[in-house]
Amino acid sequence: MIHRQFRGMGVALITPFKEDGSVDYAALIRLVDYLLQNGADFLCVLGTTAETPTLTTEEKNEIKRLVIERVNGRVPILLGCGGNNTQAIIDSLKQDDFTGVDAILSVVPYYNKPSQEGIYQHYKAIATATDLPIVLYNVPGRTGVNMTAETTLRIARDFPNVVAIKEASGNITQMDDIIKNKPDNFDVISGDDGITFPLITLGAVGVISVIGNAFPREFSRMTRLALQGDYANALTIHHRFTELFNLLFVDGNPAGVKAMLNAMGFIENRLRLPLVPTRITTYEKMRQILQTLNIKY
Repeated sequence: MIHRQFRGMGVALITPFKEDGSVDYAALIRLVDYLLQNGADFLCVLGTTAETPTLTTEEKNEIKRLVIERVNGRVPILLGCGGNNTQAIIDSLKQDDFTGVDAILSVVPYYNKPSQEGIYQHYKAIATATDLPIVLYNVPGRTGVNMTAETTLRIARDFPNVVAIKEASGNITQMDDIIKNKPDNFDVISGDDGITFPLITLGAVGVISVIGNAFPREFSRMTRLALQGDYANALTIHHRFTELFNLLFVDGNPAGVKAMLNAMGFIENRLRLPLVPTRITTYEKMRQILQTLNIKY
């Protein structure tokens, strides 16, 4: 069954930019190779971490094409395909080319602040417009509205092609409620690196990770160990990264992970407005932690 592909550590790919602000496609390909060589189980393309709202249609199409071509079927591809105009998403699903895409990730509509019934109807319209597997994405800190466990479970039961949820509400009780009451053909995926370990112990099947851009080998190992029930060794890795989890998000995402990748020599430390790089103090703390972790890359 196709949705079981989204187990383990998926990586929410960043979009590298050159100093002139253009997309650094060569750096993107190098990053994809690095992730594939170091244990990434699937890739999430054109999500929040990719700074997708600031990309042109041409850039998005080229990123999608390049990543799919480079991956060449070695791991599943989860493509961001969400928004706050339901009809526009339906049009995209009907008109765009999804060759090489294994599923779509569709965020709860932001800014409009729909009711729970509105959220349900939004996903109903999307689910009936495509045969592609759909992963829901609940991130109230960004959207302004929380999709409740009740609404998530209602969608999961009513639409068989809705196969999982990326849960980033930060509400462990809500996530546990979904895991406890979900249908068998529906999975919960962590949308927050810092709580991936405890969430897997409750029954989540993995993570769509930001820190995985920089440390795929270590974070995929933690995820795998936790999924195998080796909680002691998984916890040791989790605790090695707790300070870094906080630093990565203190100045916003993907500013933190881009600073880290810059310190590691992978990319220029460039973002597109309205996002800006991390503060110098944050960057220096990251460099110090990077030295103490002594991770080979």
